[in-house]
Amino acid sequence: MLVAKNNQVTLTINETDEVNTPLATFVYSETIIPTTELPFLSNKKSRVDILPPRLSASSSSSLDQLTSTSVINSCISYLMHVFLPVGYPHSVSKDYLGYQIYDSIQAFSSSIAGLLSSRAVLQGVGVGDAAASPTSALLLQILQDTSGRIATILFAHRLGTALEPECKMYRLAADVFNDIAMILDCLSPLVTPRAARVAVISGAGVLRALCGVAAGSSKASLSAHFARWGNIGELNAKDSSQETIISLLGMLAGSIVVSHVTSLPATWISLIVLLIIHLATNYRAVRAVQMTTLNRQRANIVFSTIFERDQVPTESTTSLNQHKQQSVPPEALRPDEVAHHERIFERDGILRWTAISSSRHSTNQNLGWCRIGVSVQELISSLPISTNMLPDLLKLFSSEAYIVCLNTLPASPTTKKSKQKPRIFIVLKHGCTPTQQLKAWAHALLAARTVLSLKAGYGNEHTMETPETQILEVLSCSLAFLNSRFDTYYVSELKRAGWDLETAALETRPGRRISIVES
Repeated sequence: MLVAKNNQVTLTINETDEVNTPLATFVYSETIIPTTELPFLSNKKSRVDILPPRLSASSSSSLDQLTSTSVINSCISYLMHVFLPVGYPHSVSKDYLGYQIYDSIQAFSSSIAGLLSSRAVLQGVGVGDAAASPTSALLLQILQDTSGRIATILFAHRLGTALEPECKMYRLAADVFNDIAMILDCLSPLVTPRAARVAVISGAGVLRALCGVAAGSSKASLSAHFARWGNIGELNAKDSSQETIISLLGMLAGSIVVSHVTSLPATWISLIVLLIIHLATNYRAVRAVQMTTLNRQRANIVFSTIFERDQVPTESTTSLNQHKQQSVPPEALRPDEVAHHERIFERDGILRWTAISSSRHSTNQNLGWCRIGVSVQELISSLPISTNMLPDLLKLFSSEAYIVCLNTLPASPTTKKSKQKPRIFIVLKHGCTPTQQLKAWAHALLAARTVLSLKAGYGNEHTMETPETQILEVLSCSLAFLNSRFDTYYVSELKRAGWDLETAALETRPGRRISIVES
């Protein structure tokens, strides 16, 4: 802004950060002083005033000095720039601060507990014992490192695919592994046979290695969730800075604790209290996270509620096939609503009907089990009758990017397995998108609910039907219902609620893909 008035020129420059937060205002003023001897000549006198953000809108009379409040605010602002991502809070998700607060508390308690366990390990390897040799202590350390590294390789191979979809569970599991390792460290000096002591210390090393894999991978997924400006690298760097300062404070406090807590009962009481605080704050930290990707558990909650609100009948396949859908689609739950009812530890592959009502009450029914991304061999072995059913399945799902198969018949009085929960297998075709994977999981959930909801009269009502026909009828009716609602209404409602439908989070094991060639 350039202003000229009464032989005075003023230029104002406003400086802001990435989110338009005022940082400073620079005021350039220029005064023209005419000379008396030659009026057409003049001298210029200029100056630049710097106004802090608190004083930018104030008059120039308030520029004498900064107040104490401004100094405190400047210090707080500086600390925020050091330990928080640039552009906070706009550059991160809204659940970032809640997670970081509890994460910092758990890191503080873990640092103190770690010092107590480290002291126990030193006692276990022979520190203070004149009969102990440095070589035996070194060999024990090598054995512990070796077992830990082998466990790292095996754990990453076995559960590497599941770490991202279930990052909240494995983030908490990592600290459970770490706390058990600390307990084993403190038990090691009490174990008298040397061979047993070696096994205890090696077991602690294995658990600590599992903690490293689970914590590192789950933190990477959480960082990708928190980042909103593509600032994952900077967010991880700031997270390391936070952990560093918290660990330093924990070491300072821990040095006081280990110097005063020397007896065995006091050590165990202190350790147990610290581990309780550690796990409790970790639990609160992961509960504060509101993931926007739909893994299996969140898909169960979201689609159960959608089907419940859409008044989808499941008492019979006839009612499902003749259901007149509402013209207005039901609202989908938001990520923050789902996070309130989400379990941290959930059984692998369970189909759970968890419908959330408007009063925040939820139903909880175990419908069965489902595996997604299975091989063709598993699909064929899951067929309840024979392979003659395979062509009918392929024809039914010819226009879909997946194939769903039930291996449990609908309940009937003549079926011995009427109380058995359905097991569903989903085969994915080449090019199956994350949205189509969600449709496959919703199909499995609806089919399982239909199977369990069919009453004993179903068997009498369809006595002339073969088992293959019963299964195909359930799959066909549920598929027809989804085709009329999923792409038209459900997908748009999920996007409106804030769900990320572009990221696949349903497969927790290396999946297979198939392509069908007819000849």
